[in-house]
Amino acid sequence: MLSTQALLSAIGVGEQSATVIGATFQWFLRDLTGMLGGILFTFYQGSNLDSNAKMWRLVADFMNDLGMLMDLVSPLFPSAFMLIVCLGSLSRSFTGVASGATRAALTQHFALQNNAADISAKEGSQETVATMIGMAIGMLLARITMGCPLAIWLSFLSLTMFHMYANYKAVCCLSLTSLNPQRCSIALQHYIQTAEVLSPQQVSMMEHVLPAWASSWSLRSIKLIHTRVRLGARISSLHHTEIKELLHLAGANNNDKQEKYLLVERKETISVIVQKDATANDIFQSFVHALVMAYVPDQESRYFESMSWMDKHYECFIEKLKISGWKTDRLLSPSVCWRANWGSRKID
Repeated sequence: MLSTQALLSAIGVGEQSATVIGATFQWFLRDLTGMLGGILFTFYQGSNLDSNAKMWRLVADFMNDLGMLMDLVSPLFPSAFMLIVCLGSLSRSFTGVASGATRAALTQHFALQNNAADISAKEGSQETVATMIGMAIGMLLARITMGCPLAIWLSFLSLTMFHMYANYKAVCCLSLTSLNPQRCSIALQHYIQTAEVLSPQQVSMMEHVLPAWASSWSLRSIKLIHTRVRLGARISSLHHTEIKELLHLAGANNNDKQEKYLLVERKETISVIVQKDATANDIFQSFVHALVMAYVPDQESRYFESMSWMDKHYECFIEKLKISGWKTDRLLSPSVCWRANWGSRKID
């Protein structure tokens, strides 16, 4: 309500010099910028929203607050009004895409009886009631603070800080049972060290929901090996020596079984080459194999030690994950865009 009041004032509502066509054009340009921003954001980040639903839920709220801040600032800079308003609309367009996508992912989490439609309808009704109450209080607050910039800014900043804190605590309470790269890394590292699998509630307490740049200070004490894994790497991005290594590793594997993925290490990064016909279970297995390979300290024997661990412990690890309440049918990761096709033949 405070930002809308400031935006309408900046457009010229209540002033005799303001024209309808001028206000309409400004509003149109603002909406057009938001539409284009939503399309571009979906193009660049659409495949990441499902795998990091918690983080993008927070990012969506932050970008929404940033957009409202732009609207509130716009009357202070008349010469740059359109630029600031368009940036605010661009910020809110990110919110619309990220909020809608993460809402779908979280609705699936709460639909314990496969009743996603029922959960979505009830959540929408609760949000409508909360919005109506908020609008009523916002109208009262806008009336009280009218004409007092200091009161407007104090109210806006205090409400924004409380909003972000409440959303952060709410996201931290979520114990998702699906495995994304970070949760899989936490569970696997603990299993390798103790032979026990953490529950979704335990992993959620250790999971970092803030973006990497905002939580780098807290990641120093915890080594998350999933950041070293590159899933679905392009073969054309590898050097000639790395391709020769791939061929050697493929020849060292059992020819009776068609491998669905190949691993190659490059500058402390484990690249996963996914086979064209690999299923969701194969991709999940390849990621776990890459995590194990990244965990092994000895670089020379890293590949063969990881192969030995997979042969001995992978099936047991998957069974314990299922018993602990985890979903192991797929890995929530960005879609694998690049796949390769290879075969094997016996040489006399």
